Amino acid sequence: MAQRPVFQGDQLSISTSATELEQRLGHNFADKALLIQALTHASLTTTQKTDNQRLEFLGDRILGLVIAEALFLEDPNANEGKLAPRLNALVRKETCAEIAVELQVGDALRMGRSEMQSGGRRKMALLGDAMEAIIAAIYLDAGFDAARAAILRYWGKRISQADAISFDPKSTLQEWAQGRGLQPPEYIEISRKGPDHNPVFVIEAGLATGERARAEANSKKSAQVLAAQALLKILEK
Repeated sequence: MAQRPVFQGDQLSISTSATELEQRLGHNFADKALLIQALTHASLTTTQKTDNQRLEFLGDRILGLVIAEALFLEDPNANEGKLAPRLNALVRKETCAEIAVELQVGDALRMGRSEMQSGGRRKMALLGDAMEAIIAAIYLDAGFDAARAAILRYWGKRISQADAISFDPKSTLQEWAQGRGLQPPEYIEISRKGPDHNPVFVIEAGLATGERARAEANSKKSAQVLAAQALLKILEK
């Protein structure tokens, strides 16, 4: 079992937001402390309070096994070369964070004041970590079958749509350039605007042949992906 978080007085009682999350998760925790721990960011922890990092570690492994099994059964004819990118797309932190957003996990996160003020409830890395921790909490609370059922419920149609999700515009653009003897695409940060906790990056993707496209997003990586995707559409014309 995971180490139970230790709280003083009535702080052990689950918050209203966590209770509502429990309903959205579709799992009634016998051990509420596990859910509390899964929702606790390191910025709030002390010697008396345990964060969700250990649960995140375990949840990542459980998620990988369940998704690998689901993909294996979904497409009996797919070889390892096809299954691997599908798996990577479904278990990556960004996908976990997307599911956490759908479940409104951010509303129930427990974190320090500074992290909260910097927009911690909306940070994709924190949401992805919390989603993995929640998976581990369900596993420790009710066993592997319960964790598997929860993962398959949360990931839903993404499993059957894994091919589309695993499409990587940056890799595709690079392969396009290399296939024509060109230098790899370049990604230039055109601008950054907005507050530190919610920045907006404008990135331009360009090829040596002169084609260029721009996109914006809340992270450089996402903006690069969108710019590459926009440039591929130009190349298709």
